[in-house]
Amino acid sequence: MSSGGSPYRRFRKDVESGGGGGSSGGYDEHESDPFDIARTKSAPVDRLKRWRQAALVLNASRRFRYTLDLKKEEEKKEIIAKIRAHAQVIRAAYLFQAAGEQPDGTTKAPPSPIPTGDYDVSPEQLATMTRDHDFSALQNFGGVKGLAGMLKTNPDKGIHEDEANILDRKNVFGSNTYPRKKGRSFWRFLLDACRDTTLIILMVAAAASLALGIKTEGIKEGWYDGGSIALAVIIVIVVTAISDYKQSLQFQNLNEEKQNIQLEVVRGGRRVEISIFDIVVGDVIPLKIGDQVPADGVLISGHSLAIDESSMTGESKIVNKDHKSPFLMSGCKVADGYGTMLATSVGINTEWGLLMASISEDNGEETPLQVRLNGVATFIGIVGLVVAVSVLIILLARFFTGHTEDAEGRPEFVAGKTKVGDAVDGAIKIFTVAVTIVVVAVPEGLPLAVTLTLAYSMRKMMADKALVRRLSACETMGSATTICSDKTGTLTLNQMTVVESYVCGKKVDPPNNTSVLPSGIVSLLIESVAQNTTGSVFLPEGGKDVEVSGSPTEKAILQWGLNLGMNFEVARSESAIIQAFPFSSEKKRGGVAVRRTDSEVHVHWKGAAEIVLAACTRYMDSNEQLVPLDEGTAEYFKKAIEDMASGSLRCVAIAYRPLNGDTVPTDEEELTHWELPEGDLVLLAIVGLKDPCRPGVRDAVQLCVKAGVKVRMVTGDNLQTAKAIALECGILGSDADATEPNLIEGKSFRAMSDAQRLEVAERISVMGRSSPNDKLLLVQALRKRGHVVAVTGDGTNDAPALHEADIGLAMGIQGTEVAKESSDIIILDDNFASVVKVVRWGRSVYANIQKFIQFQLTVNVAALIINVVAAVSSGDVPLNAVQLLWVNLIMDTLGALALATEPPTDHLMDRHPVGRREPLITNIMWRNLLIQALYQVSVLLVLNFRGRELLHSQHDPKEHAIKEKNTLIFNAFVFAQIFNEFNARKPDEFNVFKGVTKNRLFMGIIALTVVLQVVIVMFLGKFTSTVRLSWQLWIVSLVIGLISWPLALVGKLIPVPERPLADYFINMFASCKKPRNQGSSRGNEENS
Repeated sequence: MSSGGSPYRRFRKDVESGGGGGSSGGYDEHESDPFDIARTKSAPVDRLKRWRQAALVLNASRRFRYTLDLKKEEEKKEIIAKIRAHAQVIRAAYLFQAAGEQPDGTTKAPPSPIPTGDYDVSPEQLATMTRDHDFSALQNFGGVKGLAGMLKTNPDKGIHEDEANILDRKNVFGSNTYPRKKGRSFWRFLLDACRDTTLIILMVAAAASLALGIKTEGIKEGWYDGGSIALAVIIVIVVTAISDYKQSLQFQNLNEEKQNIQLEVVRGGRRVEISIFDIVVGDVIPLKIGDQVPADGVLISGHSLAIDESSMTGESKIVNKDHKSPFLMSGCKVADGYGTMLATSVGINTEWGLLMASISEDNGEETPLQVRLNGVATFIGIVGLVVAVSVLIILLARFFTGHTEDAEGRPEFVAGKTKVGDAVDGAIKIFTVAVTIVVVAVPEGLPLAVTLTLAYSMRKMMADKALVRRLSACETMGSATTICSDKTGTLTLNQMTVVESYVCGKKVDPPNNTSVLPSGIVSLLIESVAQNTTGSVFLPEGGKDVEVSGSPTEKAILQWGLNLGMNFEVARSESAIIQAFPFSSEKKRGGVAVRRTDSEVHVHWKGAAEIVLAACTRYMDSNEQLVPLDEGTAEYFKKAIEDMASGSLRCVAIAYRPLNGDTVPTDEEELTHWELPEGDLVLLAIVGLKDPCRPGVRDAVQLCVKAGVKVRMVTGDNLQTAKAIALECGILGSDADATEPNLIEGKSFRAMSDAQRLEVAERISVMGRSSPNDKLLLVQALRKRGHVVAVTGDGTNDAPALHEADIGLAMGIQGTEVAKESSDIIILDDNFASVVKVVRWGRSVYANIQKFIQFQLTVNVAALIINVVAAVSSGDVPLNAVQLLWVNLIMDTLGALALATEPPTDHLMDRHPVGRREPLITNIMWRNLLIQALYQVSVLLVLNFRGRELLHSQHDPKEHAIKEKNTLIFNAFVFAQIFNEFNARKPDEFNVFKGVTKNRLFMGIIALTVVLQVVIVMFLGKFTSTVRLSWQLWIVSLVIGLISWPLALVGKLIPVPERPLADYFINMFASCKKPRNQGSSRGNEENS
């Protein structure tokens, strides 16, 4: 590292450094600067409009391609509203029709089934039934069972899993896909690239030059000047279009990946995981909280099933589903309960399919860095425009006053003597140079470099098990100062097994030792395990291993039940569920009421051990007697829970309560609203589940600490379990750290005032027994403290915290569809190490953009100064239009490809997070680019003014000598950029070659640039106005470029101030402004 430190060093006044009061990410700060939007997530539309209006843009269709299309966004909302209204009108008409009777008093007969293929019902009838919620049609088909028979499926075991059957269903009823609008073709990108204002002007100028040249010099010689500019412009357009097209293909692939939801279906009696696109009519699909309904269908069975239909109806109203209201619409979310459904319509035959087909085109989204770079590009562009206009005025003035001389030393324009055609041709050449300066000066590619590096990063992140849903999250992750992580499945392996159990008031070792347990309690435990679960057990034929499915906790307890001798199918057939309370992360428990064959009703509860234990008043002893749970026994169980939790076990208690038939409602309507009794329970068992830490998670946490990112564990587990895992993972350093508020319980944090929470949030390392609302409160408090917060979540109730956080990270395996939709990035393997990789990639995006800015500004400054000084002093420019267009290609498209696709290095994790309002161009970058630009300008201006003497070509023909000198300047300038591209790779490291051979794209672009430069100079002299150079001058060009390496090395020894350069100018401006303001205020006082 250089003595100057990192170019990514935190600026003290930056909001995210935590130094200031910060804010909750509002948009009222820095209102004066339209390009200062720290958070584009949920940004107001007027803020997004402001920066677009303020940007200096030469090609709007290209510059704004990957930003949110505000007009299309409005159109999209209108389309959704129309489709929703259409659906509502159809339903209302159907209800009106159903309410009316025919004149003779009889109701209209429901439609008869129309056989289609091998099935007894047509896809149109099924689509109409579900779309219109036509209950009479369902009854006419024989209810759910009759409909299942017509569709040749089994409500319990689903369809047969053979390929021929599935293919046949797709052919008859369609597949679960919808027609998507085709992505833009290459020709559209070519057309967009042609819309650049400066390139259009250059083409017009080239056409005029071509016409004049042919007229004055004939077609053989006269077409070179105009033709070469036209050819250069065409090459720039084609290369730009190819780069943009390839980029769009990457985004297209990622969008398809986002929509590819994985879910479980029942086929052949077993649960299998398939893609949402592979669902067919007749599939039996289990649903649970947070799932998306993947197709239109009817409910087979369900308990407390509530559906959020807002995505289809636009009304945020939760609709309860039962056998009276069984219709389920694709695209809706399960808000509560669980059940199974029969798919009746898929793809374009569903309302959701129609909706998605209408709005399927991805609408883009800007990122904060993109907005800021538009600001940088606008500033540089204005400077470039001023310079170009100045050059144009100076050159035209010199030309028409006769101060511009030709190769023979004669004035190019003499009033009254020079032909009009020659005068116009000379003026066009001058105008062309001025316009080309604008092309070089306005860095159109700068904001697009962000999308280039993001597209590259997102593709590579897929390999690192992270799917980016929002572009901005990728770069924001580089600024993350804290990560609030779940415990189960993220820090741990999520492979749970029951390793300890307490039954009949004593420890059972091993935990499934039935020989020491009475048969009565074993049968009660089996009933509870089999019925109070959302998991399932499948016994394959042929004596293969039993397949257990469900969440890891459910699977562990089901496996324990199997070890106790449970036969899942038999146990479920011996009693029927009459009411269910699905597991809630708020209450930390879930329960069911079952009616046994002897009409007795049992209520079974399962959940967090200390919470269920607190609801118990008795326990069952080894004689199968119900014994009151006195203080001593309760303490014994609490101590057992504490001991298990200290050993990092998750503790789950199983309890039940027998009910008299009189206390249970018999009426179906009453039963629906009946709440399960939660108190006076009988404790059956307490089990401890081992979930080992993920390998490498401790190293990942340490890497975060080194990188200045604090990791906080937020878990619903017992505080002791959380503490044990936190110590194991390295989140807590030692037992001494495990004190409040480092280690805090959710309810304690919840009970605090806002001010107390703000004070405490900074110090929290572990929060146990937290609810999703506690997680949200913590995120809000941390963001108010100025932190950039990343949050992991998997449950439906985590959605508000995921949405509120700067970066919401949903779990790909355990995460519900609701959580995933609220997130910005999906961690596909649920692994904390993958979260840390995302941080590296986020930092890499920012670092790559800074490398590109340093490289591009060096070229800008050098090219502008050389041409301006030469134009003012001699009336001629050493770098002509074609040469500048080639330099622009190296700098813009090829430079972006080479530097914006650098893979992340470990060095990125040795520095603290980059604040989102930290200057984009740091002091170290200013130092590097000024040293290189001054060197290039000095050498090339010496060559421009003393080149002929240095080359000893004073006695050569003047035209050849000037061309040779200008060719050397052009060649040396290009090689200086090629060598400087290596320097730009490592702005703050001495070894700029580290890992360079691993980046094949970088090496390929450097090689291509060198080859093309040789071809241009040696073979395309007529087009570029160059001459062939001798091998000695080639060596001179290489040496001029090569010196930039040792120069950069020496430059890195020069220390730079920590305070950003921009700050000095702001203070100077403020101090100049102050006396004036004071003067005006004194004047105002006198007036008053």
